[in-house]
Amino acid sequence: MKQILLITDGCSNVGESPVLAAAHARQEGITVNVVGVVDFGTIGELGSREIADIAKAGGGISRIVGTPQLAQTIQMMTRKTVVQTIQQAVNIEVQKILGEGSLAELPPQQRSQMVTMVDELTETTSLRIALLIDASASMKPKLGAVMDAIRDLALSLEAREGRSEIAVFHFPGRNSSEDAMLDIDWTHDVAEIRSLFSRLKMRGATPTGPAIFKVLEHYRCDKLDEYRDDPPGGEDRAREGMIGGYVV
Repeated sequence: MKQILLITDGCSNVGESPVLAAAHARQEGITVNVVGVVDFGTIGELGSREIADIAKAGGGISRIVGTPQLAQTIQMMTRKTVVQTIQQAVNIEVQKILGEGSLAELPPQQRSQMVTMVDELTETTSLRIALLIDASASMKPKLGAVMDAIRDLALSLEAREGRSEIAVFHFPGRNSSEDAMLDIDWTHDVAEIRSLFSRLKMRGATPTGPAIFKVLEHYRCDKLDEYRDDPPGGEDRAREGMIGGYVV
């Protein structure tokens, strides 16, 4: 299961539309969630609308929060998106059996099995989250809260039963117009996350759209590696078998 978690204060101003970039991510099976980090009153209507539009295009959810709520919000959004994705897969299987019916129409015992399965898969499904951090000049006062939130997220993922990996990007890159820079490649090591923030330099413009495309390129490289190791349809067949075992 793949996600991009964008942490920003909105108002991109360089390059392609971030809404278009998020739509491309969704087409490739990658959910885009967006947390708008604001001190209330500092973000305009345009910024908050952009944050909502990016998440909608990316099939994810968005929240606009103050820095004190950031850590709790990020963990909640991550878990909620995982649950939603699994529920969608379950509903597809249910519809194959019931036609236009829903999970609520299953007999009580089968419905209980399905609910249990969703809970189990939420904790055991493999998860990859690409954190994309807005490191433009306007985010500098919020960096401390972002650091704490990412450490907490890493610890919560470490506690999951399933394999969880994080990659971290920030934007802009080395200069104010560069799309994004990879800080940490896929890892489940919390210690690596802790070392990140000494390297972040808050500066420049906000190329949110190009940054999302940069993360997509990284996911595509991984997909090529997976394709070499796993025949086409292998993952889908495994998922169908796992869900199908509960629906009888």
